[in-house]
Amino acid sequence: MTRKKYSSEDASLDTLLNLDGEIFPMDNGYWTKFEAYRVPSTPQIPHGIKYSLTLHDRNNTRVLGFDNAHTFKPKKNKYRACKITWDHKHKMEKVHPYEFESASQLMEDFWEEVEEILK
Repeated sequence: MTRKKYSSEDASLDTLLNLDGEIFPMDNGYWTKFEAYRVPSTPQIPHGIKYSLTLHDRNNTRVLGFDNAHTFKPKKNKYRACKITWDHKHKMEKVHPYEFESASQLMEDFWEEVEEILK
């Protein structure tokens, strides 16, 4: 019987998926919410993970969010082709493209942004 090797990326994906539905209150009244689950791979979601990682302030206003819930078309640049992507981040009402690399990188990028906002 051959066993599949279990990589650190598999472990970080399992961690992300296990956080689905979790809300983490913070001392300063802010809180985070995680949503993550598997979906069939599509051209829009090639990694097969639907996710939303959000930070909310004490008034329940989202101040940061990484998600792929809808399409995001960056502003046109006359020198480049416009790429339509589903992976993006919302930061203070502005939307920016986000390049999904892995579950571990997503979580790392999210927590770095959270720390920056909370400073």
